[in-house]
Amino acid sequence: MKRGHTGDYEITAVAGERVKAFIPSPLPPIPGIDISPKLQQSHDQALIAIGELNSLTSLLPVYYLLLYSYVRKEAVLSSRIEGTQSSLSDLLASEMDGGLGVPLEDVPEISNYVAALQYGLDKLREGQPLSLRLIREMHEVLRRKERGEGKNPGKFRISQNWIGGTRFTAMPNAWKS
Repeated sequence: MKRGHTGDYEITAVAGERVKAFIPSPLPPIPGIDISPKLQQSHDQALIAIGELNSLTSLLPVYYLLLYSYVRKEAVLSSRIEGTQSSLSDLLASEMDGGLGVPLEDVPEISNYVAALQYGLDKLREGQPLSLRLIREMHEVLRRKERGEGKNPGKFRISQNWIGGTRFTAMPNAWKS
């Protein structure tokens, strides 16, 4: 599948330094996505696999345990983007015995990921639609009592997001015009 134009780099200034920022193209893409027969087949196989997983949950005595494990694994992986170092074992040990013997520095942050996802799932089950409001509410839960608490929980970011470090890297001279 050939990928179309997804966006452009734009030169902007942050704290007096020139940097490149990626500006994505608006959605939906024009022209629309062309779904090839091969892509359609992959999509169909994914739907079948989801159906099989769904049917297997009916065989489990307590299907919630599967969801419990998946949510925690996803929380650990997602929080690594923010630089956390705690493992799934650390999180589970913390939940079992209050964290005795577990380095607790990152576990509360990962626990917030779990709480935010659970909050969202509960709201969806109650009939609340997936919306920007729900995403902001989940973000507020995510940022409770951790290092992002003072960074506008429940609000969308209005400044550049730097991934891969604590500060942006200025553009090399070759990028400057």
